[in-house]
Amino acid sequence: MNRISRFYRISAPAPAREMDEAARDKYYRRLRMQAFIAATLGYSLYYVCRTSLNVMKKPILDSGSLDASQLGVIGSALLFAYAIGKFVNGFLSDHSNIKRFMAAGLCVSAVANVLVGVLGFANGIGVVGNMTLFVAFAVMWGVNGWSQSMGAPPAIIALSRWYPLSKRGTYYGFFSASHNLGEFLSFLFVGAVVGIFGWQWGFVGSSVAGVLGVLVIVFLLHDTPESKGLPPIEVLTGEEAPEQNHDHGSTAQLQRSVIRNPFVWILALSSAFMYVSRYAINGWGVLFLQEAKGYSLATATQVISVNALLGIVGTVFSGWLSDTLFHGRRNVLAFGFGVLNTIALCLFLYSGDSMFVNLLSMVLFGMAIGVLICFLGGLMAIDIVPREATGAALGIVGMASYVGAGLQDIVSGWLINSGKTIADGVTTYDFDTAIIFWIAASALSFILALFVSKKSHA
Repeated sequence: MNRISRFYRISAPAPAREMDEAARDKYYRRLRMQAFIAATLGYSLYYVCRTSLNVMKKPILDSGSLDASQLGVIGSALLFAYAIGKFVNGFLSDHSNIKRFMAAGLCVSAVANVLVGVLGFANGIGVVGNMTLFVAFAVMWGVNGWSQSMGAPPAIIALSRWYPLSKRGTYYGFFSASHNLGEFLSFLFVGAVVGIFGWQWGFVGSSVAGVLGVLVIVFLLHDTPESKGLPPIEVLTGEEAPEQNHDHGSTAQLQRSVIRNPFVWILALSSAFMYVSRYAINGWGVLFLQEAKGYSLATATQVISVNALLGIVGTVFSGWLSDTLFHGRRNVLAFGFGVLNTIALCLFLYSGDSMFVNLLSMVLFGMAIGVLICFLGGLMAIDIVPREATGAALGIVGMASYVGAGLQDIVSGWLINSGKTIADGVTTYDFDTAIIFWIAASALSFILALFVSKKSHA
């Protein structure tokens, strides 16, 4: 155990590098850009391993291996494990070597995906029964959920360790595009693999993406500036005097203050309701288009992928917009984009089968969710807590977010399955009750967001 804890412990400072100020600045900028690329691209490939199931639900249902309720339970196994893991690993990440921590999580996630694919192959040839597949799938997807929780905290901590406060919103906005990039790659890449080779190969494909992500993290992510012989970020950028760094108390004390901060919990609740709507579309949107609007798998995945692609636009500009035009008042923007998210949901769920209208709704939904992930899912938490306790705040918000997402999967799966009808051997699924649930959660999210601001921690 001691050997493991030493392996994952935050890196000790390296001897200071002898170089002039210009050379040091160039070296620092190169390392921080590598860290940014590794965090962003690495986490996007995390997402491929997390969202792979979302594009396979219809083929799995059609195969008769699992029903909608079982898929809801499997999806929730990942999300609940992720919620608990996000809390635990968020706190651990504040003390960890972020490169090793992040790489280990994605490695386990890739293994879990390939094992689920193997289970699917075994079920297809009759070696593994449907109930065994369900139980084993749920267990492996829970393991996947826990390992997925080792991705976001170290990636975001990398930004806080390598970027000054004045640039953190802008770069966090760029980083947040990793969610959308990962979802986009999952819908298109995994969707294409499933369409050509079958749903079992989809999990193999997502596993390959995970392995590539591990390599990116190992070769490009750096733990701290101090571990590379550089001074702390505050000294490098001149934004804070070095003696100010440790005035607030130990990391453990700061983490306890985060737990006692009521505004962190209000933000967490707001994010949880937003994640209900987010995972409703990402988790059930493809099936909804197939069942309610008669779209093919290929067309449905393409439509849903638009929200992930446009989410990149929302996240990229959200941090910059709030830093420059709104002077950090991110709660105002969160409220506005929360309203837009609700409108987009209504348009998508009630508009009929028009391709143009459905694409437009996904454009609006993607942009809104992109901004909200950036703000509610992380940046507003960073704003209201000390830098040394960033992981703790992210852990609380992440836990709440994915508890909400997990409950959504169970409730939605039950509502959709309970409303199904069978006529002439054809099963039809009803989404009416689930839709009300999704829209109500979205509305509650933007109302709560208004109560959180930078001044909350003063």
